[in-house]
Amino acid sequence: MSTLLMIWTAGFEGIPIPYSPRQDDGITLLLLCCFFVSAYVLARSRKFLAQLVKNFMLNRERTSIFDTTTAADMRYMLLLVLQACVLTAVCVFNYFIDTRPELGECISPYILLGIYLVACLSYLFLKWLVYTFLGWIFFDSVRTALWMESYSTLLYYLGFTLFPFALFLVYFDLSLLASVIIGLFLAIFTKILIFYKWVKLFCGNLYGVSLLIMYFCALEIVPCCLLYQGILQLNDYLIVKF
Repeated sequence: MSTLLMIWTAGFEGIPIPYSPRQDDGITLLLLCCFFVSAYVLARSRKFLAQLVKNFMLNRERTSIFDTTTAADMRYMLLLVLQACVLTAVCVFNYFIDTRPELGECISPYILLGIYLVACLSYLFLKWLVYTFLGWIFFDSVRTALWMESYSTLLYYLGFTLFPFALFLVYFDLSLLASVIIGLFLAIFTKILIFYKWVKLFCGNLYGVSLLIMYFCALEIVPCCLLYQGILQLNDYLIVKF
């Protein structure tokens, strides 16, 4: 009887529930903000976004549309670029929480998400600098402006496309394999569009295509692999440090 009384008063040690992004109010608020940003930009700049798609597909020889863009349009576009980086960080965060659950136990999820966001913004900023520098050296200002406009268009629409993907990752029970396949499909499709635009803008013969493939691997494929390896090393460092 006394033994039962001791067990009743002492109780049992509970099993801690592992961290899950779907139960995090901060992640929900962040995705809700992304939804309002998408709705706001679509309501204010729908015609401008449609014109960007037409310019991307038709490859018109003209000055950049940025020359006639209003300040309001630029603010909306910057919001979409920031949203694309935020949603990419959320997808990366969800992937590594699934594959490395110890990350959610040893470091604050918001700090981890912030680190991934800084990595995405830094990667994008460095690519922007590289594209601007190479365009300044090898091409004229008009062609460089056309490419920067096309690259920006892809980023804008990536901000829309990643939103439903992030929702599925966080709130639906997608398998890890399905998440990776969908993520790779989006990445490969984006790279195909980039290569298509490169061919239209910078290539005039078969010899140029072979060189373009080499530059494409150096500027688009290798940096993605380096970024992934860098995040893996960063995760290992955070686990050991904290």
